[in-house]
Amino acid sequence: MSKSIFRKKSLDKILADVATGFSDGEHSGNHLRKELRVKDLTLMGIAAVVGAGIFSTIGEASFNGGPGVTILFVLTAITCGFSAMCYAEFASRIPVAGSAYTYAYASFGELIAWIIGWDLLMEYAIGNIAVAISWSEYFVNLLEGFHIRMPGYLTMDYFSAFKAHEQLQELTAKGQLGAITEKMKAAALAWTSAPGINNFKLIANIPALFIVIVITYLVYVGIRETKKATNAMVMLKIAIVIAVIVLGFFYVTPANWHPFMPNGFGGVMKGVSGVFFAYIGFDAISTTAEECENPQRDLPRGMIYSLIICTVLYILIALVLTGMVSYKDLQVGDPLAFVFSHVGLKKISYVISVSAVIATASVLLIFQLGQPRIWMSMSRDGLLPKAFSRIHPKYQTPSFSTIVTGFVVAIPALFMNLTEVTDLTSIGTLFAFVLVCGGVLLLPKEAAQKGKFQIPYINSKWIVPVIFIAGMFIFWKPMMGLFSGENRHENFPYFLFIILSAALTVLAFVKNLSLIPVLGLLSCFYLMTELGYTNWLRFLIWLIIGLVIYFTYGYKNSQLGKQDGVWKEYN
Repeated sequence: MSKSIFRKKSLDKILADVATGFSDGEHSGNHLRKELRVKDLTLMGIAAVVGAGIFSTIGEASFNGGPGVTILFVLTAITCGFSAMCYAEFASRIPVAGSAYTYAYASFGELIAWIIGWDLLMEYAIGNIAVAISWSEYFVNLLEGFHIRMPGYLTMDYFSAFKAHEQLQELTAKGQLGAITEKMKAAALAWTSAPGINNFKLIANIPALFIVIVITYLVYVGIRETKKATNAMVMLKIAIVIAVIVLGFFYVTPANWHPFMPNGFGGVMKGVSGVFFAYIGFDAISTTAEECENPQRDLPRGMIYSLIICTVLYILIALVLTGMVSYKDLQVGDPLAFVFSHVGLKKISYVISVSAVIATASVLLIFQLGQPRIWMSMSRDGLLPKAFSRIHPKYQTPSFSTIVTGFVVAIPALFMNLTEVTDLTSIGTLFAFVLVCGGVLLLPKEAAQKGKFQIPYINSKWIVPVIFIAGMFIFWKPMMGLFSGENRHENFPYFLFIILSAALTVLAFVKNLSLIPVLGLLSCFYLMTELGYTNWLRFLIWLIIGLVIYFTYGYKNSQLGKQDGVWKEYN
């Protein structure tokens, strides 16, 4: 059994299956339409990255790290850059829909491929729930600018309203009226004004449901329509972001940049989840490989170009934010709009709200595009039912998968809370990056071919051991501190990182591993350790559920397993 669960799908077989029409689970001969070029892929990458993060989570990160949060943006960009190069090499060798799932099938085998496919469900679907909720908040604010007010019970989740109601009663009873915020009042009012029977209230986020339905329909009817909508939204939001940066620099007070790291490096690293969440998405374009005119050339370029452009925009935005107001004032949900209101430019604040609505809609569009293609690839391999790889004869899109994705995102978005999903999305994405970087190290060495992207080979034989020894020397005291304290078990992720680093150091020395994938693997795993013990537990529970599904359905129905004769007794 151990051999069969790690059976690998060769690169030649993956490409041959697609070429012969195996891409459709119903074997109808329908194929995905090839519509995308470098410009489209770059804009899709920007669409996925410049979204909710730049308009919301950047505020909390700036509050914790001060102006030094720009360092975190650079570090995160470098980390993502390592991963982007690994994705690019895989996309060049395997120009097939499926992204990290397909790459893992070729390098690690079926069980790890399933795990990464299940993990990508967390990244895309759960991430899109967060984006839909964020879009709802911006949209409601935009409507209020036109003096249109929706009832509060139709714009938030049930738990937030209930919690605010309880907190308000508790604080009022204790006489702590000063601790009651306007946000708490609004949420509590939503609870008391909501229609219902006894203690059951009708509270749901209707705008979040609305945007998911619209985006799902757009993705369903075709890649050409999705491309046009994406390009238009990205051009508009980039223009607005650049205008905001230029205008904001006229209101920068350099004194606000001192001290640069008021809470030290630890304060900067507190923003890991928010800043990394701001970068999530560039990998989503790898799911469109079969819809690219020249995927082996264009996908790597699209990923790397979009990452560079977004990094520059993020660093400039962070400098503007922390320069216009003190970092102490940035613990707000809409930091960009806040800083312009703070300097008296309320009309600009309104323009930013419009941009935020467009930006988050474009992120939703790209993620809703990516998730069905992951499911389609898993279905081709028999790990999910055939319906998931059904391609619409007219629109040439994975129709059933697209509809299911719509339901998976829309229903939780009605009832879930934004903070519940952001960290899970980040840890899921980082895990995908870890496996992709590790997978590149396992790919067979090939001679460079014209038109194919390959990661520049730098021998890590001496570099990685030097980095490891230097790290042990510099961080010796903090590492020793991991073994003390009452909650030592919560340091489990850090122990894993140290063990992984030591193992990779030995392998780098013995096997002469390529430096960039090794650095990508280590940096992504380190960022995972910064997301906290609780998120690791939730992540592991999610993976266990996925393994149960694999062994009860996927393993028995695997196309590769049937071809290998593993399950002949079932035929």
